[in-house]
Amino acid sequence: MPTRSDLRNVAIVAHVDHGKTTLVDAMLQQQGAYAEHQAVTERVMDSGDLEREKGITILAKNTAVHYSGPGTEDIDGKTVTINIIDTPGHADFGGEVERGLSMVDAVVLLVDASEGPLPQTRFVLRKALTAKMPVILVVNKVDRPDARISEVVEETYDLFMDLLPDDADENALDFPVVYASAKAGRASLEQPADGGLPDNDNLIPLFQTIMEHVPAPEFTEGAPLQAHVTNLDSSPFLGRLALVRVKEGILKKGQTVTWIKRDGSSQNVKVTELLVTEALERKPGESAGPGDIVAIAGISDIMIGETLADPENPIALPLIHVDEPAISMTIGTNTSPLAGREKGTKVTARLVKDRLDSELIGNVSIRVLPTDRPDAWEVQGRGELALAILVEQMRREGYELTVGKPQVVTKQVDGKTHEPTERLTIDTPEEYLGTITQLLAVRKGRMEQMINHGTGWVRMEFLVPSRGLIGFRTEFLTETRGTGIAHHVFDGYEPWFGEISTRPSGSLVADRAGAVTSFAMTNLQERGTLFVDPATEVYEGMIVGENSRDDDMDVNITKEKKQTNIRSATSDNFEKVIPPRKLSLEQSLEFCREDECVEVTPTAVRIRKVNLDQGERARLARGRK
Repeated sequence: MPTRSDLRNVAIVAHVDHGKTTLVDAMLQQQGAYAEHQAVTERVMDSGDLEREKGITILAKNTAVHYSGPGTEDIDGKTVTINIIDTPGHADFGGEVERGLSMVDAVVLLVDASEGPLPQTRFVLRKALTAKMPVILVVNKVDRPDARISEVVEETYDLFMDLLPDDADENALDFPVVYASAKAGRASLEQPADGGLPDNDNLIPLFQTIMEHVPAPEFTEGAPLQAHVTNLDSSPFLGRLALVRVKEGILKKGQTVTWIKRDGSSQNVKVTELLVTEALERKPGESAGPGDIVAIAGISDIMIGETLADPENPIALPLIHVDEPAISMTIGTNTSPLAGREKGTKVTARLVKDRLDSELIGNVSIRVLPTDRPDAWEVQGRGELALAILVEQMRREGYELTVGKPQVVTKQVDGKTHEPTERLTIDTPEEYLGTITQLLAVRKGRMEQMINHGTGWVRMEFLVPSRGLIGFRTEFLTETRGTGIAHHVFDGYEPWFGEISTRPSGSLVADRAGAVTSFAMTNLQERGTLFVDPATEVYEGMIVGENSRDDDMDVNITKEKKQTNIRSATSDNFEKVIPPRKLSLEQSLEFCREDECVEVTPTAVRIRKVNLDQGERARLARGRK
């Protein structure tokens, strides 16, 4: 089959924090993506505000570098375009990884030289091997003082052996290994000493390896047009942009093509604009051939996974398959007494519904289902973080919402309820071993393996129901004094594990509306931990703190001091108000119990009871007994 030798498509996959985005930075920098006067930004691919704040990649993005160096001698023009897809490392955004893999011909697997392969490394590698893609192993961060390069390469080989499908190519284990330090922008094919930098001062060995081992896109001579929509974007001038990978034929600007939709129907549409990615910006182009990844405008309702084909001979490409959702939460309009108090917020059900529908367009891993209420919807996703990020984005766009406690998505197998389980890997100092084992025993976790490297750190692997991991992170960080590292990835479904009690404490619930007084706070702070500041507006049923006992307690947090006109001898003795504990959105969602939900507005996050009326709650509690 003829190939496009001047083109290579590669995705960079790895566990979170192993240096994917930093490596893309170094590749762009060394191949002249920045003009001399241009400021160099760190982690340039993380363009969203939330990505910058959290320091993680949320969406898969593509960029292109033009490489002309060793390995390009036989190619016309001596320059090769390398399309690079930067993918997220979190398991919650697994859909993005799968979508990224549908655009490329090989993967660069990054592994940290100290941490070695972790659960998400396993997940992305399984996906790549199933798709029968060649793999280039890059051992990153070789200059870490605790680097153990040889062991990590061995562990990666073991992982390959474990995951290789039965029908795999016999050469699948002959993958090249590149040793790199993305931060220093250096790579080498020779193994450096542990903690030492690669002997080469640029990334040329990596580019050479990509040239040798990434197959050039193949195409059939004279075949009709086939292009696969793999991502969506929007432009203020052109409206919706579809990112497409051209499989066969040629796509031109102004061309009329057949758009084959998800439901199998088709219609003829015109490609009004064609944009080619160069480094960090999109530039207008005229045509794209097999293997090219370009953005097109002109189709306002196009969706991910659909096909653009030749009008004379329309052939559809397969839809992109994504793993099933494991966690769901109810998102609805704000129903609290303080709804609509903030200026310019979006509070109606129609606006919330439109926003959730527009999220479905670009996010392949999320589903929106109706509930029995007209102003609330069940949103399902891969994990808690993915859903919390969606709520945070909506909040920043000015929406007011009520968000329910995260639940697991169960399924029926042979008439029995099965729930999703996660494979959890924990790295922690030895002294916390007992505490963590205890923490996970309560959450129905099963220890599968434990490795002690003899460095003072222990690695444990558990199989835990997804339910048990809701709210686990905060507790885990507290118990390990912030030193522990935990990662989990979806494993499969197992029979229902029974009841899991995750929070031993109850809530302090406000029993009337009003403003919080410091007098009431000083009297209540011995009862538990408070979440509100003095003078904050509260309402009946709002949670103002955590009770130190396991039951809920209704409190009057608006109580004022009785004033008399007689001077008190003790009036100068001020009681100190302990500063309240401020919960972020994720912590609030973790804190919630079954009968509680979170009210989210652009300026505030409040936890409240689903049923605000005190008498009503007492009646329901009696009915349950």
